[in-house]
Amino acid sequence: MVAGELLQDHVRPGGAPDPGELPDLKEASPAEPPADERDAMLPGGDAAAPGTRLYRRRFAVLAVFSLYSLVNAFQWIQYSIIANIFTFYYDVTSDRVDWLSVVYMAAYVPLILPATWLLDRRGLKVTALLGAGLNCVGAWAKCLSVRPGRFGVTLAAQVVCSVAQVFILGLPSRIASVWFGPKEVSTACATAVLGNQLGTAVGFLLPPVLVPNTTQDKEEIGHNISVMFYGTSVVSTVLFVLTAIVIKDRPPLPPSQAQAVLPEGQADGYSYQRSIMNLFKCRPFVLLLITYGIMTGAFYSVSTLLSQMIMAHYPNQQVNAGMIGLTLVVAGMVGSIICGLWLDYSKTYKMTTLIVYILSFVSMLVFTFTLDLGYISVVFVTAGVLGFFMTGYLPIGFEFGVEITYPESEGTSSGLLNAFAQIFGIIFTLIQGQLTTQYSPLVGNTFLCAWMFVGIVLTALIKSELKRHNINMGKDKCALQAVPTECPSEKAQNGLKREHSPGLSHETCV
Repeated sequence: MVAGELLQDHVRPGGAPDPGELPDLKEASPAEPPADERDAMLPGGDAAAPGTRLYRRRFAVLAVFSLYSLVNAFQWIQYSIIANIFTFYYDVTSDRVDWLSVVYMAAYVPLILPATWLLDRRGLKVTALLGAGLNCVGAWAKCLSVRPGRFGVTLAAQVVCSVAQVFILGLPSRIASVWFGPKEVSTACATAVLGNQLGTAVGFLLPPVLVPNTTQDKEEIGHNISVMFYGTSVVSTVLFVLTAIVIKDRPPLPPSQAQAVLPEGQADGYSYQRSIMNLFKCRPFVLLLITYGIMTGAFYSVSTLLSQMIMAHYPNQQVNAGMIGLTLVVAGMVGSIICGLWLDYSKTYKMTTLIVYILSFVSMLVFTFTLDLGYISVVFVTAGVLGFFMTGYLPIGFEFGVEITYPESEGTSSGLLNAFAQIFGIIFTLIQGQLTTQYSPLVGNTFLCAWMFVGIVLTALIKSELKRHNINMGKDKCALQAVPTECPSEKAQNGLKREHSPGLSHETCV
């Protein structure tokens, strides 16, 4: 997420990178680009703005990132989906196996600030290598744990994978902004998020096939687990190599005016700590942190406790419970792509965020009050609709955060959004789990519905100025300030200041 030594996406020390870094892209000069790429760069296909260019490498960067994000998500869910097998194999209680999943959320919160600080220092490529590398190391470490009595080894390996996640979840909006044009940036962000969701879907499907619950022979179970672990390790290693080859900090020329107008050199007085403070002083972003945390935390809670909710009303339906979880994820993948395409087309960030939030709330109500009807097919439908809107919200939140905080670092804003999602996810999971166990799934889901309604109200209060979009449209040619105009100070911060312009685009508040 960083190109400079200190300034994340604002710095290109010594000017644009040497095109020699990308010998396969020498044709990417500032000459007239192809029509399809020209359309993706500037609204209306206007290629008159100097110094912007799209590179074919952007698709390879997006693909490699999405694939190793997929593997990381797969390693998160591969234990919980066959928890009964691992409890038998390692002779541990189910709550200890649950910690193999919870550790992903627990590790993210304390590590996100050091991770984003490292992003400011070293850049996108180093961050990507850390994520892919730790993912690879954790996968190979799991191969050493395939023996009864080595649960501690597999837990330590999962901790390594959870640390890798810290260097993965905040990258989608950064990759989209630095490599993709303004008419495709939201779709690119949604695609990057999609990789993680696809990993969860594969995690629902593949482990039960590779490690079937058909034997009580620990030696045979160990062999099956080894096949899964070694296969994951080989794939992770290949993706680590591809990450080292394909991913670069940024292209030789920026893909959009929003990137082109950022300072070529290090801004005077830039400070990572001040950047964090700027974001927390920004009222619209703080509201988005809370609302994003509520929605995503609710989704994490529903996903974690889905099996318990299904089994409470539909005993002996373990297979269907897994399929319902798969439906939730796959529908969410479709929702992410559709929402990304819509944002690229309309640029209505505030309106789209609010509408999707309301539809998610309505879907949660329908899911809650139809869960006990006795028709498993109804649950499939309601869970699919719920996943479509709740997961579709994820890239919207990322992109909305980038818009209202531009030109602050996409990595920092995305990292904070993910941190709040993990915090709310842990809190909601623990509370809803207790309510579901002591009372009923209806009580637990009603608890989430109440919080989602609060999220709707807070989302309606967010004031939206489309700052990045204004730059891409050429409506704001003045200097830049690192915080939105609704924030407390209009003075220069982190060496960047932006004066008011009467032609700026705003979205109407509800």
